Amino acid sequence: MDNEQKKTTSFIHHTENKKIIRHEDFIAGIAKGLAILECFGPERHRFNISTAAEKTGMTRAAARRHLLTLEYLGYLNFDGHYYYLTPKILKFSGAYLDGSPLPKICQPLLNLLTNQTSLIYSVMVLDGYEAITIARSAAHQQTDRVNPYGLHLGNRLAAHATSAGKILLAHLTIEEQKQWLTQYPLKRFTKYTHTESAAFIELLHEIKEQDWCYSCEEHELGVHAVAVPIYDSNAVVVAALNIVSPTIRTTKDYLITHILPLLQETARDLRQVI
Repeated sequence: MDNEQKKTTSFIHHTENKKIIRHEDFIAGIAKGLAILECFGPERHRFNISTAAEKTGMTRAAARRHLLTLEYLGYLNFDGHYYYLTPKILKFSGAYLDGSPLPKICQPLLNLLTNQTSLIYSVMVLDGYEAITIARSAAHQQTDRVNPYGLHLGNRLAAHATSAGKILLAHLTIEEQKQWLTQYPLKRFTKYTHTESAAFIELLHEIKEQDWCYSCEEHELGVHAVAVPIYDSNAVVVAALNIVSPTIRTTKDYLITHILPLLQETARDLRQVI
């Protein structure tokens, strides 16, 4: 009987995180509700029922029910035409930042770097197509500092067009890199963005060999960055540490000669405590 059950049990495989779940354990309603929330982003702050249905593949009736439920629960507001997120959604990001040790460990060192150089530093992790900021330096009297990309905690940037994202992609296996490129074709943001898959894989190999990455105007004109990997005690890359600066303020030579050694030293310090 057990063997018969094994034969008839079906599984669902997640293409991004490689998780596997039995079909009978999967709650489609939760997945659809989260799919609605994931429609929101930097380029889409609000949408109507038709857009939600189109983006999630649901029927209009199903999208309407999920939107109404999320509004009822307090995660969305409705202005008569469009739905948009409420501050309640920050409950989840706040819980992650409070509960995850990595942002807490990194924060004092990021602040120290900013105090030493008056530049902006971040720690980012890979989430599918994007690199996400989970810690960011803070210092007094920052009102005169340029904030490239509009950086903030939770900010998401296309991984292939950022220094931190390329560092994280470089430490995937070659099979994982090819799968990532198949799932996420390289989108052009500026004339400097890498859009050819074979050349991009070669670039990732070079980045992994040198163990740091310089990126210039690939996501946004007038901005360049340097990133290094953050390893844990088992020599596994868990995040990337980067510096982002306007090109009118710093040169490539300055970032590589003066700032890169600081990033590498900080990454070594973090490895001792992660």
